[in-house]
Amino acid sequence: MFKPQLKIPATYMRGGTSKGVFFRLDDLPAAAQLPGAVRDAILLRVIGSPDPYAKQIDGMGGATSSTSKTVIVSRSQQSDHDVDYLFGQVAIDKAFIDWSGNCGNLSAAVGAFAITSGLIDTAKIPTNGHCTVRIWQANINKTIVAHIPITQGQVQETGDFELDGVTFASAEIEVEFMDPAAGDGALFPTGKLVDQLTVPTSLVASGVLNATLINAGIPTIFLNADELGYQGCELQDAINNDEQALARFEALRAIGALKMGLIDQLEQASRRQHTPKIAFIAKAQDYVTSSGKNVGAEEIDLQVRALSMGKLHHAMMGTAAVAIGTAAAIPGTLVNMAAGGGQRTKVCFGHPSGTLTVGAEAQQLSGQWQVTKAIMSRSARILMQGQVFIPNEFNS
Repeated sequence: MFKPQLKIPATYMRGGTSKGVFFRLDDLPAAAQLPGAVRDAILLRVIGSPDPYAKQIDGMGGATSSTSKTVIVSRSQQSDHDVDYLFGQVAIDKAFIDWSGNCGNLSAAVGAFAITSGLIDTAKIPTNGHCTVRIWQANINKTIVAHIPITQGQVQETGDFELDGVTFASAEIEVEFMDPAAGDGALFPTGKLVDQLTVPTSLVASGVLNATLINAGIPTIFLNADELGYQGCELQDAINNDEQALARFEALRAIGALKMGLIDQLEQASRRQHTPKIAFIAKAQDYVTSSGKNVGAEEIDLQVRALSMGKLHHAMMGTAAVAIGTAAAIPGTLVNMAAGGGQRTKVCFGHPSGTLTVGAEAQQLSGQWQVTKAIMSRSARILMQGQVFIPNEFNS
């Protein structure tokens, strides 16, 4: 006998240049309100993974790393915070959800979701102005502060703020990533601003690559584009249509992850797809974006291209933008040198869809670099609200 489908209240939202399915923790089936196999199985089915066709046709996913995401939000268990936010990056062709990191783009949508879902005390919401939502990012145990525009007591979603990588303008949301360094606050896990990675000559003829390995926003490996044989202004097709290039980046990502102490053996990287990110950088230069827009070298400080879940990202991950801004603020990193060197509190970089400006406040204490916060503007919008349906194969 066939059971009727399981219905779960959910909201489909865009945050920055990503989309995801948002849930209130209390709306999930009881067995999925705790971490574990049942939660993962339900969220995989919602998104439509694993899909050997890599299309996610039978689910809410959009068959890219930017659109294969889930978010769980609840009233915060932490002092001085409003909500707890948990992010799951769903693999497309594998039965796997990576809970090891945050999504900086969807972070911009969490505050708005919390307000519209009744998770924020009404006394905190002004009639007009901004509602400050303090978010506990439960994947990485960090604080995010989102400033949500409010009009007539409701979240304002429409506006004239333009974000490259998003077709239509929306209301601007300022997002602060507080103390974004991972773990104990060590920005550079090796203690060096620039490391030399020993790599197989099959990957790089010289057998050596310069790299900045940083834990800020999300663990990130920065490489020089020219050492890899790239200009730094490549678009998605130049990388994603080259299987050898993708395999090389994944091999380099594993080597960097090992150097950063995130894995113990190279083969473990395949089970940790969301982190670390890998990116290549170059000095500012003229280029044409994926939408055909011309960007002049004088408009940006440097070029950055980043991979997510094994593919070149169509724009820039929010957490990687935090890493870029932080590294740019610290003299001597590869990112800082590509941007022209010196001390800076913000940087504007070119990515495949356009440009993005991110600020960071860094300082050196007792010989160690620390970053107090990184700031960027994003936007967010509810796309659909209601219930998701999945086959009722799970214990509730």
